[in-house]
Amino acid sequence: MTFIAAIDQGTTSSRCIVFDDAGCIIAVDQREHQQIFPRPGWVEHDPAEIWLNVQSCVNNALQRAGITRSDLAAIGITNQRETTVLWDRRTGEPVHNAIVWQDTRTDALIGSLGRDGGQDRFRERSGLPLATYFSGPKIRWLLDAHPALRRRAEASELLFGTMDTWLIWNLTGHHVTDVTNASRTMLMNLSTVDWDDELLAAIGVPRQMLPEIRPSSCVYGEAGGPLHGVPVAGALGDQQAALFGQTCFAPGDAKCTYGTGAFLLLNTGLNPTLSQAGLITTVGYQLEGQPPVYALEGSIAVAGSLVQWLRDNLGLISRASDMDELARSVPDSGGAVIVPAFSGLFAPHWRSDARGIIAGLTAFVTKAHLARAALDATAWQVREVADAMAADSGLPLSELKVDGGMTASDVLLQTQADVLDVPVVRPQVTETTCLGAAYAAGLAVGFWPDLDALRANWRAEATWEPAMAATDREAGYQRWRKAVARTLDWI
Repeated sequence: MTFIAAIDQGTTSSRCIVFDDAGCIIAVDQREHQQIFPRPGWVEHDPAEIWLNVQSCVNNALQRAGITRSDLAAIGITNQRETTVLWDRRTGEPVHNAIVWQDTRTDALIGSLGRDGGQDRFRERSGLPLATYFSGPKIRWLLDAHPALRRRAEASELLFGTMDTWLIWNLTGHHVTDVTNASRTMLMNLSTVDWDDELLAAIGVPRQMLPEIRPSSCVYGEAGGPLHGVPVAGALGDQQAALFGQTCFAPGDAKCTYGTGAFLLLNTGLNPTLSQAGLITTVGYQLEGQPPVYALEGSIAVAGSLVQWLRDNLGLISRASDMDELARSVPDSGGAVIVPAFSGLFAPHWRSDARGIIAGLTAFVTKAHLARAALDATAWQVREVADAMAADSGLPLSELKVDGGMTASDVLLQTQADVLDVPVVRPQVTETTCLGAAYAAGLAVGFWPDLDALRANWRAEATWEPAMAATDREAGYQRWRKAVARTLDWI
């Protein structure tokens, strides 16, 4: 029997999961890496530490599964997106810590780029608004802050990659990325699915340091070292991997992943839908020999991290798992509303000047009401994004597939069904980012024959049906929007 291994290189940790042909988990190993904060708003990772951790996770996962590399049909990769690494082409050594997607040091550069055309200057070509989130401006910042790096980049001595590229390079020696990660750089033309010379010139990034763009499901090369001969055959940014793992293969299919943030993606088919409502147009996935499939994405900065804040900063709970029990002890938030704009608001607002608030406080409100308000905050943010998606695409949600750590909360998922007025469905296998990477790799080597075989693997574990009166839903939404308005223009 053969298996597929998936590497999930995430924001706080790296892990490896081994799957069988039914998409069931056989073994898991995980390791955290250091979060480096050189200055307020700056977030970095050590790429060398991450590579060592990934090797350890793969070896340990294979040991736990009781298999060797010869039992692997392929390896797939999923990764934190937008995080930016530069390394020496000859030695393979990083020349700077990786700049993480959360990092805001490019804020002034983003403002400068927006003076000619505003926040939507590059949206038609790249699908993206100008924001500190994306990779291209991070490259530019590194080259501007360290002139020696720019000289080396222009001399073809340096390579750029997001974390998928960094891992594929170390595994195979090939400098490639997949279309989903490339679509998050602000340097790729959505229509041509290639690096765009006008974007490169405007943002100031030399083409020669960029990887080759390949489909999400194809063989990038064979691994060396302890994994010698195993094909590295799939790569997807983490949220696109979850879309793929949830088998959202038809236009109108949608999933939301609830982790540190929350990320709602809607399959829009073979044509990119440019957003007029504050969303991101991105590549959902591409199979080898087929055109890319596009998606609309709403990125919410704070979801699970609000629960962590209530635990670590306020001491409201001792464990994240206590949140559901506390929130369930009251019927609603008692009128309290939390808007967790800790470092601004992402979709659909894109307001870096916003800051978080707790509104509607009265003497009646207890910590249980605040716990309920925290879960409500995630549900209402997803509602805002879902409304924007329906406006942009003309494809209103009929159901929402969900995954991620916060989906352990039954209170959250019932609230989500109530505020969206559609069923919310949790699958049996909730590790959908790794599963999506495994599926992409398995398709490329024939481990699974086609998308129908993947659909047959998907099974619902539980479904939440909406149970809120329409008048209550709209009153709650208006109260939420009123609170959001009070977060703006704070900085």
